[in-house]
Amino acid sequence: MLTFPAAMLCTSGLAAEARIARAAGFSTVVGAGDRDRTTALVENAARQANCLVSFGIAGALAPELRAGDVVISTEVVSDAGRWQAADAFRSRVAALAAGIGAIEGPVLGALRIIASTDEKRRAWVETGALAVDLESDVVARIAASAGIPFVVVRTIADSVHRELPPAALIPLAEDGTPNLARVLASVVRRPRQVAALCGLARETRTALAALVLPARALHGLVAAA
Repeated sequence: MLTFPAAMLCTSGLAAEARIARAAGFSTVVGAGDRDRTTALVENAARQANCLVSFGIAGALAPELRAGDVVISTEVVSDAGRWQAADAFRSRVAALAAGIGAIEGPVLGALRIIASTDEKRRAWVETGALAVDLESDVVARIAASAGIPFVVVRTIADSVHRELPPAALIPLAEDGTPNLARVLASVVRRPRQVAALCGLARETRTALAALVLPARALHGLVAAA
């Protein structure tokens, strides 16, 4: 395994996302979609970091984004406010994004999963954010409080045209893995969602595979720090 300085802390919701960040040599915390848990973990771990990263997959809000597209951002918006990294750091992130063909633009940190196509389109119009996840606003807020930079590194799993089925909205287990018993129970109750679940699973695999390159590229930010 590669080992880099423990200056950069990645925050993920899924165990699968965290494995990719750790394989690239970065310390990672897994919030499992629980915002209170995520906040506590990041606040504690951020004491040893000089840069925070919101790392993982995301839902698209911009209509042109597709599964596997990479979004890198130093701007986060939420119901509670908007955060931007300092100009000098943003320039370094822009160079990193250009180097790997990533798309730059604001990211929405949401209180809950945005599941419907109508909600996604409305969020895009109202916020201008390219993508949405559950961790980025937590990361940005804590970074601002600590006086350290942050960056969002996300790959698209579900496009704006993908309506998320009920089983996809079931909370994760505490370790960031799917709650398989509850997912299965949901499928039994609503078997018509199987096709949508299979499509989402395929897109999620594409998004996770696309995370490997930006995870490695983050070393450039560490080296320049």
